[in-house]
Amino acid sequence: MLGWMTALGALAAEPRPEANVALRNWFSLMLELVRHTPTYSPPVASRAFGYLGVIAFESRVGGSTELESLVGQLAGLDAVPQREPGAVYDDAVILDTALAVAMQSFFQNTGPTGQHAVAAAEKKWRDETNAGVSLDVVKRSEAFGRAMAESVISWSQSDGGAKIENMGFPLKYDLPKGDGKWVPTSLISQQQLPLLPAWGDNRTFVMPSGATCPLTPPFAYSESPDSDFYKDALEVYQTTKALDADQTAIARFWSDDPMLSTTPPGHWISIALQVAEQKQMSLDDSVDLFARLGVAMSDAFVGCWHQKFIYNLVRPVTYIKKFIDPKWEPILITPPFPEYPSGHSTVSAAAATVLTAFLGDNFAFDDETGGRDGRKPRHFASFLSAADEAGISRLYGGIHFRAAIERGLEQGRCIGAYAVALRTRK
Repeated sequence: MLGWMTALGALAAEPRPEANVALRNWFSLMLELVRHTPTYSPPVASRAFGYLGVIAFESRVGGSTELESLVGQLAGLDAVPQREPGAVYDDAVILDTALAVAMQSFFQNTGPTGQHAVAAAEKKWRDETNAGVSLDVVKRSEAFGRAMAESVISWSQSDGGAKIENMGFPLKYDLPKGDGKWVPTSLISQQQLPLLPAWGDNRTFVMPSGATCPLTPPFAYSESPDSDFYKDALEVYQTTKALDADQTAIARFWSDDPMLSTTPPGHWISIALQVAEQKQMSLDDSVDLFARLGVAMSDAFVGCWHQKFIYNLVRPVTYIKKFIDPKWEPILITPPFPEYPSGHSTVSAAAATVLTAFLGDNFAFDDETGGRDGRKPRHFASFLSAADEAGISRLYGGIHFRAAIERGLEQGRCIGAYAVALRTRK
């Protein structure tokens, strides 16, 4: 409960928040909800970040002289509500209302504590946001914010990812047969089938489809010690057996486990929140960044999952225990789905591509995402170097082969470029 109240109290101290504060309030609370909502695996979290980003962006477009709508640029987004010409609106009220409605929709299955946090946040931030604004402007702005959220939510229902049953694990699924194919790595009964096997078929936001940024195949499966596949596995084994303190810290810093953290896409939202505050970004820049970042990461998971279930590759823990050392254990928990490519690598490279295009190649920053969980901040010379570290953390953690990391980073850069190419300015 302390985490929820900390998020509510620390982010809304001002009596009359600017629209940027409303934006950061709700995205920060969403990070809390992600780590406490059972269905919010990384792909599901990325989808929510994508739609919340679009809602925030389109809510601001009509009040900006610079922004250009994403209507017609995002798949299936044919229209959104428009502001009444000549009428007065308040952007803070619009954003606060739109994001509150969206949070109630996307996190309707969160637990009682989460529901209480959303209700408390809505009341607290609504009162503060509306203070000093005339009643007619409040009513008009709230109605518009609500209409915008409901419009985007309606659009989201047809993308293939709106309904999550059994926490994303299929009730029936034919596991692939043959040497080198993925097999369950967990004893949990629910995880005997892979997470979200059809996610790669979901509608994307900006890249044409989940198949748009394909990968070269992984090394041919082999059990021979002379093969590239065996050498990839041996590297994982030898690396994890000789980790130094910094490598171990890197693995832990980027572990981003579901239900224990904000997940990998949430980690990058956290970075964006820190950077936006550090830079004191304008509202136009803030909504632009969070929209691009959200759609890039959502598309990254669709693209990554599309490839994962083409190759259905075995995980290092399965191979190493069978052919190298039956007593070996990775320091991170192996996720319940195929290995190739690395999801964290793909989403990190996509996010870093967006942030680099927005803020430059050599934007140095300190990432304090893991502070509340006792992890020390890490310093990065650039967003791309942070993505590279996120990728290699999966080797240190023992849950991915190097090929999955390197190809995942390539895929993420390809996907991120589509978000960078969006026309958001007139």
